[in-house]
Amino acid sequence: MNAPIRRPAVALAATALSATLFHFGTGLTPVPWLTWLAPLPVLVLAHRVGARAAFLAASAAWLGGETAMWGYFLDTVGIPPPMVVSMLAGSALLFGLVVLLSRALMLRGRPLTAAAVVPAAWAGVEYAVSVLSPNGAWWSLAYTQADVLPVLQTASVTGPWGITFLVLGVPAAAAVLFAPLPAAPGAAGRLRVAVTAAIVLALTAGYGVWRLSAPYGEGPEKVALLAVDRDGWVPVESAEGRALLGRYTARIPDLAAHGARVVVMPEKVFVADDATLPVLAGPLARLAAEHHVDIIAGLVLKRAGSLRNAAVGFPADGSRPVEYFKRHLIPGLEDDFRPGNRAAFVPGSGSRWAIAICFDLDLPGLVRDYRARGATTLFVPAWDFDRDRWLHGRMAVTRGVETGLTVARAGRNGDLVVSDAYGRIRTEAHSADGPVVSVLTALPTRSADTPYTRFGDWFAWACALLLVLALASLARTRGAAGARRAPVAHAAAPEPSMPR
Repeated sequence: MNAPIRRPAVALAATALSATLFHFGTGLTPVPWLTWLAPLPVLVLAHRVGARAAFLAASAAWLGGETAMWGYFLDTVGIPPPMVVSMLAGSALLFGLVVLLSRALMLRGRPLTAAAVVPAAWAGVEYAVSVLSPNGAWWSLAYTQADVLPVLQTASVTGPWGITFLVLGVPAAAAVLFAPLPAAPGAAGRLRVAVTAAIVLALTAGYGVWRLSAPYGEGPEKVALLAVDRDGWVPVESAEGRALLGRYTARIPDLAAHGARVVVMPEKVFVADDATLPVLAGPLARLAAEHHVDIIAGLVLKRAGSLRNAAVGFPADGSRPVEYFKRHLIPGLEDDFRPGNRAAFVPGSGSRWAIAICFDLDLPGLVRDYRARGATTLFVPAWDFDRDRWLHGRMAVTRGVETGLTVARAGRNGDLVVSDAYGRIRTEAHSADGPVVSVLTALPTRSADTPYTRFGDWFAWACALLLVLALASLARTRGAAGARRAPVAHAAAPEPSMPR
């Protein structure tokens, strides 16, 4: 079992198997249990082959697993090809380097560090990308577990980075257990890895089950999500715009009659300026006041020579509408838009009900700030690309678990989803299921204070520190090995004569 692998066919098979598992265990519609298995073949291989073979196998496996994303990035999102190549090839090279680091630590008799450095390094990379990239926390293995609720609860303590640590930590530990162990740690080193992994998994599962034991806590107030699928946005004053507005307004009284307290429409449904805005505002404001329901509508607002991605809330008490401007714009697709810089809350709700728009929820810090200000529910007009509807919707669910918020997200060309503070889906529908699609559900009365809201990305920084310590340990080991070789070299050389 501990013999090194010398046959190229075995290495190729391990690479192909990991690539296949990554293909189905990541991407837009991942199979969550495959994500845990995907790195295992190349990690086991890395401890039995040379450094070059380990690096190439790990990089090729990651790159092969990401093949499903090429078409999405190029065709659906419209990212320039050089950027797509740099993103996917760069992440593959990084994965190869992380596996090489684990291999090097293992060879130097540090099995526990070799197992921990893989998830720590990758979680650190994800966090760095979320901070440095305008795409925020879009890129993370954590979302593959969004439907595995006991695992998802980890995000309430660590943010998404803790879930990434688990998903990669388990196969990394298993690979170390199956690897040839150096003589120094021997069986004791293997035992430390096994015990540590078991404790981490037990704590995670226990915490997840305990947190999910909290009841739903349904209240009397209900939220309705309402969507009509169509491409682009339509001038509200046009005949097409008035007809589309009529389809929305025709459904709102019925939703209100069934108890809706808030109605959320999708992102960028209409386009208006200050002159044509009353065409939209008039009917929605009247419906809000007559049926005592808050209505949140998404539109493109032309104002002061710029475009704003806006969500306008029409209050149930007939007071002045509140405007929210999307604060985080999609690079490339929204370069012509001007970002907002302020939070917004539904009038009359105090700070309980907050408003955000679609891509805003790809930034954990924005949602965490809302929760710190007292928000218990987040209403989100959204617009997806259909094929990414599960992934993008579950990102929003993850933000709710991180911060203990209910998230009600109305996506056109996507899904209408309401989730509670524990990631439990209260209601869900696909916007293409009918000409006009709506869902209605009671808003949970419970929010949940979370360590992540209070302490932020502490776990990502801990992972970065672990990576630095691992690199320092490796450098010290190499330095010590060099020092042990030095006396041999000096002994072979003649001593210099002393001057007289």
